[in-house]
Amino acid sequence: MSVSSTRFVPASPSRSDSHVVAVLGPTNTGKTHLAIERMLGHQTGIIGLPLRLLAREIYDRIAAQKGPRTVALVTGEEKIIPREARWFVCTVEAMPLDRPFDFLAIDEIQLCADPERGHVFTDRLLRARGRLETMFLGADTVKTLIRRLVPGHELIQRERLSRLFYTGEKKLSRLPRRSAVVAFSSADVYAIAELIRSQRGGAAVVLGALSPRTRNAQVALYQSGEVDYLVATDAIGMGLNMDIDHVAFAGLHKFDGLAVRKLTPGEMGQIAGRAGRHLRNGSFGTTGEVGPLDPEMVERLENHHFDPITQARWRSGDLDFTSLPGLLRSLEQAPPNEVLLRARDAEDYLTLRALAGDQEVADQARSRGSLRLLWQICQIPDFRKTLHDQHVRLVRAIFLHLGKPDGVLPADWVARQMTQLDRIDGDIDTLSTRLAHIRTWTYVSHRAEWLADPKQWQERARSIEDRLSDALHARLTQRFVDRRAAMLSRSLDDGPNLTADIAADGTVAVAGEPVGRLDGLAFRPLEGAGQHRALRAAANRVLGDALRKRATRLAEAADEAFDLRDDGAVTWDGAVVAHLGPGDSVLKPRFRIVGARDLDGPARSAVQGRLERWLDRRIERRLGLLRRLTAAELGGPARGIAFQIAEGLGAVPRRAVADQLDHLVLAERHKLKRLGVQFGEANLFLPALLKPEAARLAAILHAARRDEAVVAPPRPGLTSVRVEGAPRPEDWWRSVGFQLCGGRAVRLDILERVAELARAANEAGPFEPGPEILALLGCSKPEVAPALQALGYRRREGERFARRMADARRQHRPPRLAAPPVDPSSPFAKLKELAR
Repeated sequence: MSVSSTRFVPASPSRSDSHVVAVLGPTNTGKTHLAIERMLGHQTGIIGLPLRLLAREIYDRIAAQKGPRTVALVTGEEKIIPREARWFVCTVEAMPLDRPFDFLAIDEIQLCADPERGHVFTDRLLRARGRLETMFLGADTVKTLIRRLVPGHELIQRERLSRLFYTGEKKLSRLPRRSAVVAFSSADVYAIAELIRSQRGGAAVVLGALSPRTRNAQVALYQSGEVDYLVATDAIGMGLNMDIDHVAFAGLHKFDGLAVRKLTPGEMGQIAGRAGRHLRNGSFGTTGEVGPLDPEMVERLENHHFDPITQARWRSGDLDFTSLPGLLRSLEQAPPNEVLLRARDAEDYLTLRALAGDQEVADQARSRGSLRLLWQICQIPDFRKTLHDQHVRLVRAIFLHLGKPDGVLPADWVARQMTQLDRIDGDIDTLSTRLAHIRTWTYVSHRAEWLADPKQWQERARSIEDRLSDALHARLTQRFVDRRAAMLSRSLDDGPNLTADIAADGTVAVAGEPVGRLDGLAFRPLEGAGQHRALRAAANRVLGDALRKRATRLAEAADEAFDLRDDGAVTWDGAVVAHLGPGDSVLKPRFRIVGARDLDGPARSAVQGRLERWLDRRIERRLGLLRRLTAAELGGPARGIAFQIAEGLGAVPRRAVADQLDHLVLAERHKLKRLGVQFGEANLFLPALLKPEAARLAAILHAARRDEAVVAPPRPGLTSVRVEGAPRPEDWWRSVGFQLCGGRAVRLDILERVAELARAANEAGPFEPGPEILALLGCSKPEVAPALQALGYRRREGERFARRMADARRQHRPPRLAAPPVDPSSPFAKLKELAR
């Protein structure tokens, strides 16, 4: 917002009789408090402040002290002016300088050097005077500039009431309580606030884009102690009085409207100075990836040594309202001397320049009165700060409406503009955008001459802004504050004195607040609690003994207390205590104990040993044949076959052991058969392991060996299944008792039964697949033919086929089958290759 063109008109006595005082010093020197006391000592007074939030804070303080009828509040968006008002609290831009006051004060006068708002403060420095006393408050850096622009003033130097010292860089998790973390973009503020929520329970957030009501609510959240951390932009550097002990810089660069630049020492000093109030010392440092500050910067911040301000931003207040080009030229006028520097093109000027090229606007802005009106409308603030073209269109519409004969904004048009903003749904960004829009309308509603019923629209705009502000505060609090975790975080200062206990249901509480649950052998912290080291240390004091007792109970538990879930997790009394992983062999998987890091060595060994003994017995009951097979006294070829069957969890392709079969003597073959091995046409396998429980355990052990998720075997009772979903390797199908045959998987014993039926059919002559084969395979008749062909069956070579099969069996090796070509897309295409 820019300065009004209205010039200050001093009352008698003349402005030369006004006693001008410059009260300069660093932050926390009591300058603003002094000015308020001086103002209340006069019959009338006015103070201009840099922020609406600060103006409201001081207004509330004076109203409580002197009564609400004696004090006025004037900002761009809010006007409370009782008839009997003697003291005015204003933002600098909104000061009514056409009224005389005995006392006048401007706070943060060093902002006269600010590229965007500086010309407003410079105008006040040059023009605004109280009849009896004028006071300029600010940093030491502006001393030389005031001496040049305001000769004959009195200088009062104020020393900081407390010391400010540097504490170096700290991680966010190590920042002390009552810390403010300063970043320079909303994205960074939100990211840091979320991190603090996860580590310390939460943080309040303060950004310049928030509405005053939302900022007040967030500041109150911090001031009340509900949270101990504040994340803010440099908005906190302008006079907001909060109980901050430490300021941490999360960045040293900011976007100033034109480019990203490094913070000046003076800006850093203004922000760091928020730490420590009254006589309490404060500290500052860095966090995140900023790194430590260099020693020279530290010395300047600690001792408040900053470069003096030598130039002030200036824009002419003598505006030419004779024509639109003349108004633009007067705003572009060069400064009268080298001390004054032309202000950056402000928002109001840019809006006016954009509208100057609009013929309809230019036609309407031909008189002095219409030009003054256009300039006033151009000073409507754009709180969105991103969509200048949209703001220009709004200003244009307002000007054209006000230029009509009735001279007021149409009620139905204003109602539509406000109604579309009267919604509290959406996320933080959505609510922030609506708030920016409605704040503009709040400003418009306080221009009484623009509306037929200004009070109605003021109340409507204020009501919408309040609802949106409350909704935004609720969203911010919901996203960035965990009140339970914040309360626990405040208990961390007790350190070793924190008390912890475990309830009968396993709930672990520290300082009376639940922080997690003991589930089996693992402590599972609640969200956020696991990040607190002191909290975890307190919990560990009771967890250590409790876990040792639980480990002893587990080591002494009966087998019935344990179970192996379908996903491979081992449970004890219903709680997961371990998962299986790759071990020495497929029958010796390794246990990954859940919560092992919380167990001491002896307890961990006891748990490991007990789980191994339980699983050994379970494997013995379900897959004991595999162990007996590998332990049997066998010759070389038979021993190799036995090993491969065991590694395959009960089956091996015949082709994979063809060399061993060629050298396998009849006696060794009989030994293997007595151990349960069936020599099939396609596979060597153990039919006893085709039972559902054995297949289920085999699937779990197969997944453990590969260290992957368990895939459940086909449903018990199925003789074949259609292969669907993600492809599975052939060895997985074989380990659960099935043979992959193109688009279907057939159980191993069923595949051998089909081969026997095919042989019998060939010996008897031509045949058609009957109900028995269809029932065995569980498929349709068209799917049977490829299976028979894959097994080597040919209708016209029945006797020859049977003779060759018999010869092959006598020679203990698979026959060479002369089968016709098979369609590779058929469900049983792979059986032909297996038969070979």
